[in-house]
Amino acid sequence: MTFPATTQADLNDLYTARDISWVSSIRRHALMVPDRVAIVEGDETHTWCDFYTRICSMANALAARGLSFGDRAMLCTGNSYRMLEFILATHLCGALAVPVNFRSTVGELVYAATDCRPCFILSDELTIDTVAEACDKVPHELRHITLADATPEGVFSYNELMAEESPDFLHPEIPSRTPAFILYTSGTTGRPKGAVLTHQNLLSNGVVCMSAYEGIRAEDAMMVSTPMFHIGALGGMSALVVCGGKLVIQKSTSFDPDEILTSMETNGVSITFMVPTQWQMLVKQAREKDYDLSKLRILGWGAAPATVRLLTDMNEVFPTASAVAFFGQTEMSPVTCVLEARYAREKVGSIGRPVPQVTARVVDEEMNDVPQGQVGEIVYRGSGMMVGYWNDPERTSQAMQGGWFHSGDLVYVDEEGFYYVSDRKKDMIISGGENIYSAEVENVLSMHPAISELAVVGKPHEKWGETPVLFVVPNDGFDVPTVADITEFARNDLAKFKIPTEVYGVDAMPRNTAGKILKTELRERVGGTPHAIGETMNPPTT
Repeated sequence: MTFPATTQADLNDLYTARDISWVSSIRRHALMVPDRVAIVEGDETHTWCDFYTRICSMANALAARGLSFGDRAMLCTGNSYRMLEFILATHLCGALAVPVNFRSTVGELVYAATDCRPCFILSDELTIDTVAEACDKVPHELRHITLADATPEGVFSYNELMAEESPDFLHPEIPSRTPAFILYTSGTTGRPKGAVLTHQNLLSNGVVCMSAYEGIRAEDAMMVSTPMFHIGALGGMSALVVCGGKLVIQKSTSFDPDEILTSMETNGVSITFMVPTQWQMLVKQAREKDYDLSKLRILGWGAAPATVRLLTDMNEVFPTASAVAFFGQTEMSPVTCVLEARYAREKVGSIGRPVPQVTARVVDEEMNDVPQGQVGEIVYRGSGMMVGYWNDPERTSQAMQGGWFHSGDLVYVDEEGFYYVSDRKKDMIISGGENIYSAEVENVLSMHPAISELAVVGKPHEKWGETPVLFVVPNDGFDVPTVADITEFARNDLAKFKIPTEVYGVDAMPRNTAGKILKTELRERVGGTPHAIGETMNPPTT
């Protein structure tokens, strides 16, 4: 049987009917459910038909100015639906989107832009000056588009480009393994690396999220408050977009717990993902004021460790919702392990089990599999694994040695196949020849009533090589606990050599934009250095 196709538009329809991506999904929703709400941001609402039309308009504007298959377009903005539009328009052209931290300095922008040589860069009101200065310093032509209302000479206005008369965009064919993103890692040590992720990688992560969120339905509303330059936010959004639910986008330049909870109530949010620091603030706010969150059913968390204390508080404060833990890395698109809601209480402290799309091993330094219960590095293969680092074959080879992605995360597995993080390789402490995993110590001490936030790092010691020391942000109304307080509290749960020998009170922990505590900075304060692998472990008791 043959299907006649006499025009380019007909051919276009034939292949897009088979295509599965978040871009083609929006096209389907625009056809099938054009009036259903797709995007909410503050008081602004867009239907699927309107949203798709806007994406096509921007794609046409970019293509008319030279953006084509394989090119790059960079974004340096806070969260907004227009940021998502620009990413999708870039993908519609077959180009790669390069979202970067909106807090980037001129030097950081120049580094990334010089590395991946984008044709365009998008700014907003907050970043326009920084981006403009960076554009003057990159060694190639970089055209600046801004979301800001005031448009300086030589800078394109996003709204004016969007207003250009544009018919339906004629899609180029985009194979699933076509690169879609370059995402620069945080670069807490060394220069940032640009992980190259494909459309297949994005869809793979979307499937993981659909399963972990116990199925995403058209009536679901997902709040996005984590920065959209991270793959965690992008991957979650891709799942919602494919299923045709509603995206509720919150600004990322600040975090107001009352504003977030009020928006959840107003928009009937059912699914959201946040980092532990944000959940900590929401728990505190929700205890001070009543909100109708009856539609909230999934509390996603990840990107940084959550203490047993915080997970317990989340279960108490949001009793109708289930907590789901996501674990992974940008280079794996990013989810590799999920702790499903049904195990949230039984396996508190676990990161769950590898998702079906991922093959995982726990290995020693020679890539030998370690016995159950023993600590090793988790390495991965799977459909989410990156292509490699942009323009960096040496570090790509190091990271993917032997065909496995080497995560740098130290874990152990219990008798039921659930994984527990012991530490990052660089965060392990070696005291008198004994390995101390800071995550284990932090998990115990997080239950101390005086402690709001904490971090354990190694400090050089003349006799033992190094000893663990504790940094603490105290709870309101409490003093920083003393070493004697900590020792008494932990003596039944931690061996003596694991108990911190010093306690430092701080007003706030140094963090990167993913919410992760910068232990490198804390180690520098006490003159410490990183290390690597270890001992047999047992799951935490609850």
